[in-house]
Amino acid sequence: MSVLSGKKIILGVSGGIAAYKTAALVRLFIKAGAHIQVIMTPASKDFVTPLTLSTLSKNPVHSTFYNEDDENAQWNNHVELGLWADIMVIAPATANTLSKMVNGNCDNLLIATYLSAKCPVYFAPAMDLDMYKHPSTIASFRTLQQFGNTIIPAESGELASGLSGEGRMAEPENIIAFLEADLSSKLPLKGKKILITAGPTYEAIDPVRFIGNHSSGKMGFDIANSAANLGAEVILITGPTHFKLKNDTINLVRVVSAQQMYTACHEFFNDVDVAIAAAAVADYRPKVVADQKIKKSDAAFTIELEKTKDILASLGEIKQNQFLIGFALETENEIENAKLKIQKKNLDLIVLNSLQDEGAGFGKPTNKITFIDKNFNVEPMNLKSKEDVAIDILNKVINHYHA
Repeated sequence: MSVLSGKKIILGVSGGIAAYKTAALVRLFIKAGAHIQVIMTPASKDFVTPLTLSTLSKNPVHSTFYNEDDENAQWNNHVELGLWADIMVIAPATANTLSKMVNGNCDNLLIATYLSAKCPVYFAPAMDLDMYKHPSTIASFRTLQQFGNTIIPAESGELASGLSGEGRMAEPENIIAFLEADLSSKLPLKGKKILITAGPTYEAIDPVRFIGNHSSGKMGFDIANSAANLGAEVILITGPTHFKLKNDTINLVRVVSAQQMYTACHEFFNDVDVAIAAAAVADYRPKVVADQKIKKSDAAFTIELEKTKDILASLGEIKQNQFLIGFALETENEIENAKLKIQKKNLDLIVLNSLQDEGAGFGKPTNKITFIDKNFNVEPMNLKSKEDVAIDILNKVINHYHA
């Protein structure tokens, strides 16, 4: 999955012949899963039509502050547009537009939005050879980069003037590749390998029946998807669940029983930086599993249970430099029990759930957690969606490595 997936991108199009390439660029953004809004300078409409870009982007194209032909039209709010975007890409960026960006010459909607944007800004220059090498253009490049903007270098080749040399706007495929590489390199979990467990385990009674629990696996899947989106290499070991991955870079390992999850965790643990044990692993399993379906006969039926291996404790015993996070689901004496779990299992952090809290627990889209670290610092959190809780958990990982 592209790092651009789900990103809100403003594409600013200025008035150069390279504007014709923006139709292909918009299509590639959409293919990568991004949400696109296009802002065109008035001059750019001479090279590509708003209808083309609106059709491809699936959004109206913005060009002026208001529709002069409609006295009741609402204005195009450049501040709103600037705050909406995760990324702003100006392509082509002509010498004229670059100069306006440098000097704040705010005479069109594109420049007004640029000046309002809080997000990273990329610009792809496009102009003729001598213009590209002119000292004023080079000064614009330098100043814009000092402002924190990122240049997507022009390419060499045949130019509209008939000359051949540097100044061609980067090809749309190369712009996409540049953005993906640059954004990936800046992701906070880039280079980290994270093991995550999710879901319940099913402990067989016979070929038909099992002992299980109500865990859906959603919390673990949300953590895995968010971790991958933040640049981590993710291994997700999950018990039976209906959830599917949203990020196809995740290494998904499906298991059924506690023993299978134990084996899978130990297969990967030594090579990871972080382990987050979000699975609801069965504490007990039937001591004897029947080969055939047990027939209903007696009024009462007894199953002898034995303890399963404690996966989290076993990982804590062999932990070296891994940042180990466990979960605790408690119904009474929550804080005290969670602190004991930290000590017994050699954890760095525990995520405490209480079934006493409304909106928390199995099978719900929300969760209310309390963080407790190995120094017993207690940090209660508000009720949030599980997606937001996943981000909170991963922020603890990020802070551990970047504090």
